[in-house]
Amino acid sequence: MPEHGSVPSLASTLQQQLADALTAALPEAGTADPLLRRSDRADFQANGILALAKKLKGNPRELAGQVTAALPAGGLIKDIEVSGPGFLNITLTDRAILEKLAARAADGEGRLGVPLRPDAGKTVIDYAQPNVAKEMHVGHLRSAVIGDAMVRILEFTGEDVVRRHHIGDWGTQFGMLIQYLIEHPGALKHEGGATDGEAAMSTLNRVYKASRALFDADEDFKARSRDRVVALQAGDPETLELWQGFVDESKIYFHSVFDKLDMEVRDPDIVGESGYNDMLEETCRILEETGVAVRSEGALCVFFDDVKGPDGNKVPLIVKKTNGGYGYAATDLSAIRNRVQDLKADTLLYVVDARQSLHFKMVFETARRAGWLNEDVKAVQLAFGTVLGKDGKPFKTREGETVRLEDLLDEAVARATAVVREKAGKVGLSEEEIVENGRYVGVGAVKYADLSTSAVRDYKFDLDQMVSLNGDTSVYLQYAYARIQSILRKAGDAVPAAHPELELAPAERALGLHLDQFGEVLSEVASGYEPHKLAAYLYQLASHLTTFYDQCQVLSPDNAPETVENRLFLVDLTARTLHRGMELLGIRTPERL
Repeated sequence: MPEHGSVPSLASTLQQQLADALTAALPEAGTADPLLRRSDRADFQANGILALAKKLKGNPRELAGQVTAALPAGGLIKDIEVSGPGFLNITLTDRAILEKLAARAADGEGRLGVPLRPDAGKTVIDYAQPNVAKEMHVGHLRSAVIGDAMVRILEFTGEDVVRRHHIGDWGTQFGMLIQYLIEHPGALKHEGGATDGEAAMSTLNRVYKASRALFDADEDFKARSRDRVVALQAGDPETLELWQGFVDESKIYFHSVFDKLDMEVRDPDIVGESGYNDMLEETCRILEETGVAVRSEGALCVFFDDVKGPDGNKVPLIVKKTNGGYGYAATDLSAIRNRVQDLKADTLLYVVDARQSLHFKMVFETARRAGWLNEDVKAVQLAFGTVLGKDGKPFKTREGETVRLEDLLDEAVARATAVVREKAGKVGLSEEEIVENGRYVGVGAVKYADLSTSAVRDYKFDLDQMVSLNGDTSVYLQYAYARIQSILRKAGDAVPAAHPELELAPAERALGLHLDQFGEVLSEVASGYEPHKLAAYLYQLASHLTTFYDQCQVLSPDNAPETVENRLFLVDLTARTLHRGMELLGIRTPERL
């Protein structure tokens, strides 16, 4: 059995053999890259010899011949063809493919041979950032879904991940809310004592609207509210206790929404703006004393040569306002100090709307000037685009209001449940299974539509397409997984087992070669923060499976027993790869669908 998570891919094994052959045949070339890639002419193509021939002023086809002669015979390579100006078209042996897949299948803890990244470190990831006393809307979806997927992927590849939910829990609006609560005791209590998320949000909405109406209509209340902000910032115990009530009430609501998203958000990971209050003054002092920030018209600012307004003047990052209040920058910079100095992070990853890119560019540059970010510590914004409606405009209700996240998820689950119910009779699902699968399919559809699009791009929210059994949807992948489980249940005494002595059909080879790429794809996704590449890989895997089904019957009575076992092995490993890949995207795979 292989060492845990240590099965090198066919491509990496072949890459190493080619590199060794290049060095043996052409020692004067030094270390050379064979430039290996998948090919539609063979299994792989190596294109590095052409560049090498130019460098050494040699004949590329002759060099290709020398490299071919230096490759080890048997084992991995079945055939090599020298094509064009020294390209190598390489076909692997069926035995090598099956032996590699068997090693992946035997790897423990469901890792499927995926190695831990040698450069793994510690990442603090900032994602899922709702605001206290405000409803979550469709704009909160992408940060939560993309962030959750990246946490799972980074942890699976060996990174030490610290989650941070930088909730909006501080600011002037709390003066208004707390003052109203002081003058209307018990306003935060639920009618009938309910403690569910919807009741919590209903109460918060009621208090917010009532306090806002009073704030706008009553100048004395407005003045008292502003005084209350000062008391909050000064740490007045009564004010802080009431503020905590709003935070606790909001957390009940947050957790109910994240539960619907099938996402775990833990209380210790929720460190909002208030969590950095004690650091703000020191952050400002350090920036001013080191000359990173300067006073400008009474405010403490950081200026940048390449950030200018329409009038051509430099636009500053305001760390401390003229009135002594702190800007968002002060909080974000204090958070960087905490995450680097206290949490000892190597990487700070921010899953934040692309519209905040300029702010974070300025914050990161300020942190670099202050020495909090350096060659050993990097900060990255995983910027994401906007969720659009079918009309290509920002997603709104018919009344023109922002869509509530809960409403969107409820609608997705309702649509998906209808699709599951329509098919339920064929597989004999119980009502309980229909409801459970409807939730998994609905939430999975929303997540996959988001994750299958490059994060920085906008995408159209189309529920009809999302819950379709056809095309690039999570339902298609979930159905592929469930179909394999059905085949395995029908297999009787036949068990999945690799038979390296067998010759593979073209569809079997294509499926096998794709299965072997799983680890390489995950490494690329983790290093580039690109979960859409994992979604694309899984869709291609399901597509290879469909072709395999069309061309290679698994349980045919005409098949020899070893053929049945080998094909069961291929579909079983495909199911395990689909399950693991979908799990890393935060999507469930029901056993029956």
